[in-house]
Amino acid sequence: MHVAPDFLELPAFEVLEPDAHSVPFVMNSPHSGRIYPERFLKMSKLNGKMIRRSEDYFVDQLFEPSVPLGLPLLKAHFPRAYLDVNREPYELDPRMFKDKLPSFINRNSLRVAGGLGTVPRVVCEGMNIYNVRIPFAEAHERIENIYKPYHSKLRALLSRTYRHFGQAVLIDCHSMPASVHLGSEGVRPDFIVGDRFGTSAIQDLTAAVIEGLRSLGYLVVANKPYAGGFITEHYGRPTRGLHAIQIEINRSLYINEQTLKKRAGFDVLRDDLTRFMARLTSEQTNIFSDFKIAAE
Repeated sequence: MHVAPDFLELPAFEVLEPDAHSVPFVMNSPHSGRIYPERFLKMSKLNGKMIRRSEDYFVDQLFEPSVPLGLPLLKAHFPRAYLDVNREPYELDPRMFKDKLPSFINRNSLRVAGGLGTVPRVVCEGMNIYNVRIPFAEAHERIENIYKPYHSKLRALLSRTYRHFGQAVLIDCHSMPASVHLGSEGVRPDFIVGDRFGTSAIQDLTAAVIEGLRSLGYLVVANKPYAGGFITEHYGRPTRGLHAIQIEINRSLYINEQTLKKRAGFDVLRDDLTRFMARLTSEQTNIFSDFKIAAE
């Protein structure tokens, strides 16, 4: 965690570019930001550790070694508790604000009901962030000055990729709590691969992602309970040659969620993910060999 005055002079996000963008892939890490504006912390009732509960801790660092394989990585510096770009632009909870919200606000989504809108009301586990209700202008400023430029940059990366290669694959990189268990037997997956139940990417791509991770010895499941958020749904248009896959990593593999210290397995996981991305990008010809872009 780093504390900074604000994102007026400090960049809110950055793109790590390879020497040459040589494969039709783009990586995105929207929730691993760990620079907390000092003004924001003063507005919060949570201490420095509690407010980080929504972070995808160090996910950007896990995927950074894949950049030299020939694909860019867009990474947030702002934290998810401050602004969540994996939401619609104005998905807001009226209970947070001291003034009336404009009519264009989406206040009825399940994510808003849970307090996890574009400007969240809570961090994970339902802990309220703010001491008092905040003005709508606060949310408006974050969305206009950070959210919209972030998505503009992501669109530009995907457009560039599509123009050059004729298709684009977005790998949306996330982490999940170690407490996630599935089924009556309480199986704890190492990875959950989300493709919005087959609507954000072609089946061969999803299968290649799952098989690539399983081949490294990991327990991998698909779509439940994380099928992909706004980013996966919004950018995944497989019939047009735009594919989006969300990858959730179990934090128990690499971090102690109580101390937020990296485990000894961090380096192993990072190296495994680099091998996984190398295999995935090298298999692109086979993955898309039978794929035809639908006519407009």
